[in-house]
Amino acid sequence: MTSIEGCPFFCSWSGGKDSCLALYRAIQGKGLPKALFTMLTEDGERSRSHGLPPDLIKAQSEALGIPLVVCESSWADYEDNFLAVIRRFKKEGIECGVFGDIDLEAHLEWVERVCSTEAIRPYEPLWKETRQDILKEFLDLGFEATVIVTKQGTLDNSFLGRTLDLKVIADMVEAGIDASGGEGEYHTVITDGPIFSFPIYLEKKEKVFRDGYWFLDVSRGTGP
Repeated sequence: MTSIEGCPFFCSWSGGKDSCLALYRAIQGKGLPKALFTMLTEDGERSRSHGLPPDLIKAQSEALGIPLVVCESSWADYEDNFLAVIRRFKKEGIECGVFGDIDLEAHLEWVERVCSTEAIRPYEPLWKETRQDILKEFLDLGFEATVIVTKQGTLDNSFLGRTLDLKVIADMVEAGIDASGGEGEYHTVITDGPIFSFPIYLEKKEKVFRDGYWFLDVSRGTGP
């Protein structure tokens, strides 16, 4: 799908930088945002991808002015539950899905297969662009992001809680990783940017290790 102009869409929303830039591109392309769609763990306590609490994702939804739709799921039932939600979207008149994939073929293949099942047209505005260019554009546009996940053995958990900026990027490069995080070296949460109507403040809590990753436990704060 090369153009999203005039198309009602949902955005597959992780709360991080790539899905946010994909959303921004879709809005700039005159698509019609109807929903942010986030998959949660089966207990509903955090997002599947970035470990974010629902109250923080809800704050992003409010700042963006786009309704939030969540679905609780185990990994085993992930695809069936994802399909059930986009089937509902289709009945509500949503025709397109926006995704923030860059160059992982397996992700693209999954998106295309699942969306085709419900006749949803996938829109991948970042696909095959240079990772470093995407990261530069993200920062140049004025988006603000905080590192909230690091992969054990790849990036030290001292990066947790740091704002993604040129200094952090330089430190990541020095640590020997791709600073775009394209291989899952780290994940972020977006707290402000050109499509946000207000900034989101983070309450930073403890660091938690699970499933090979370090997570910074965060929630919606009341001020800087």
